[in-house]
Amino acid sequence: MTSPAIDVTELRKVYKDKVVLNGVNLTVARGTVTALLGPNGAGKTTTIHILSTLIRAESGEAFINGCDVSRDPDGVRAAIGLTGQFSAVDGLLSGEENLLLMARLRHLGAKRSRTRVAELLEQFDLVDAARKPLATYSGGMRRRLDLAMTLVATPSVLFLDEPTSGLDPRSRHTMWDIVRGLVANGTTVLLTTQHLDEADELADRIAVLDGGRIVAEGTPDELKRLAPGGHVRLRFADAPALNAASELLLGSSRDDAALELAVQSDGSVGALRTLLARLDDARIDVDDLSIHTPDLDDVFFALTGRTDSQGTAS
Repeated sequence: MTSPAIDVTELRKVYKDKVVLNGVNLTVARGTVTALLGPNGAGKTTTIHILSTLIRAESGEAFINGCDVSRDPDGVRAAIGLTGQFSAVDGLLSGEENLLLMARLRHLGAKRSRTRVAELLEQFDLVDAARKPLATYSGGMRRRLDLAMTLVATPSVLFLDEPTSGLDPRSRHTMWDIVRGLVANGTTVLLTTQHLDEADELADRIAVLDGGRIVAEGTPDELKRLAPGGHVRLRFADAPALNAASELLLGSSRDDAALELAVQSDGSVGALRTLLARLDDARIDVDDLSIHTPDLDDVFFALTGRTDSQGTAS
């Protein structure tokens, strides 16, 4: 199928007198990861809840695998999995019992349930802890179990709402590897996260939500070029070369002690070629150079935190 896995048009949601979503448009291709970024209260979780049929939008359209979220919620629910910000596992049951319960709720049948549960326990490295009470599970184990429960019915579209919240770095990296494996096997993932490095690591595309709208969208590298601060740092062999380059490249910032010059640039190949050509034409030799591009932190601060049309900070 060539149609997108997720297709959202002019989605709008209002809580009392606050407009949370104000015309959100989003398209997610099949077998990819899209990260939804934005400040607290920007509407990320609201978007996930609408797409997973937990709440309804005031207006707009949303399709999951071609199924209309409003008109065919059963079709949507059959295609999706959702892991929320907080663990949904039953603390009175073991990991295996939690998975078997979910399998029964999904009507897999006794034989298929046992097979699927065994597969998931192996996939999520929970075999040794399968029959232990959840009180003995670490935070990372609980989150892995939570995700495993979401995957009992092998959804083709997976919503992950801050999936690594509260996890230590090792557990976060384990979750990243699991998500990469799912996507490699064709699963489509839409995730929200407060960890910008997580979006950078996992996402094919990033959508930045602010003031109820998508204010920027693109690959991580494309978004980094939107933020100020990118530059090329040139190092020279001696002071005369530094002086000549500084006179040629007006507006650059120099470091005399390091014999370096910082030239504002988006870091693109074209910009770099132009810069080097100017230096070559002036017969100025560069001893070394490095490209410094903004990271997603810079993008986040540059694109979010504005005040919306109703005068409230998003």
